[in-house]
Amino acid sequence: MRILIISDIHANLGALDKVLIDAGTFDKVWCLGDVVGYGPQPNITIERLRSLDALCIAGNHDWAVLDRLDLDEFNPEARKAVLWTRQQLDLINLEWLKQLPERVPTQAEKFSLIHGSPRYPIWEYILTPPIARANFEYFDTPFCFFGHTHVPIIYQFSEKEGRAIAHELPEILSVPLGPEKMLVNPGSVGQPRDGDTRAAYAILNLDSMTLTHHRVRYDIKSTQVKMQQAGLPSRLIQRLGQGW
Repeated sequence: MRILIISDIHANLGALDKVLIDAGTFDKVWCLGDVVGYGPQPNITIERLRSLDALCIAGNHDWAVLDRLDLDEFNPEARKAVLWTRQQLDLINLEWLKQLPERVPTQAEKFSLIHGSPRYPIWEYILTPPIARANFEYFDTPFCFFGHTHVPIIYQFSEKEGRAIAHELPEILSVPLGPEKMLVNPGSVGQPRDGDTRAAYAILNLDSMTLTHHRVRYDIKSTQVKMQQAGLPSRLIQRLGQGW
C-alpha cells in the first residue's frame, strides 16, 4: 500500500497537480495542513483534495482563515494573504476547513499526523533536535509526520543517548522506518524553504515500511502570475522562485 504524504500546499494548485502526476499510483493521501494561505487558488486546491478523499489535518494558516488565530501573530504579508483567502472561499470549502482535526492517529495507530508539533499541533515549529527531543514525549505512536517548517527532515529518537538526531531526507532513496521513534517532515508542496524551489512530497510504503522523498519541478512562473493578478504581496511572489 502506497500513501502519498503532502504538506503546506498553500493554495499552490500548480505545484499540487504536478506532485499528483509525479507520484504515480497511490492508495491514499495524507495531508499535514496549511492547505491555504499565501497562494492564489484556495478553492480549487481544496476541491482537489476533496476529490481525492484526502485525510487532512488543520494548519495554522487554515485556522487563521477561520478566524481561530490572532492575525497579529502573522507577518504583514501572511496576514494580507489570509484576509484575501477569507474573501475567496466558497461556503462548502470553508466548511471543509472547519472540520479538519488538529491531529489524528492512523493505520492501526502506527502513525500520528500533526501540522506543527505533537506538543502544540497548530503553531510550534520543530526546527532543532532539542525541540524535537521534547516533542517525543507527546505522541505514543512509533512515527509522527509533521509539517509547518517547509523543510524535509527526519528526527530519530536515540534511546541509548536520550536525544533526537536529525537526518536529511535523501531524494529518491528509500529510508527504512524504525526501529526507534521518528518525527518526519516531507517538506512543502507549495512553498519550499530549504533553498530548493521544487515541490516536495513523500511516499510511504506500508508493505516495506519505507519512506521515499521526492522533488518535482512545476511552473513557478504561472503561479506567480496568478498571485500578481490576485494582488498578493510581492514578497510572497518572489520567494517561490528562491525556495525560501
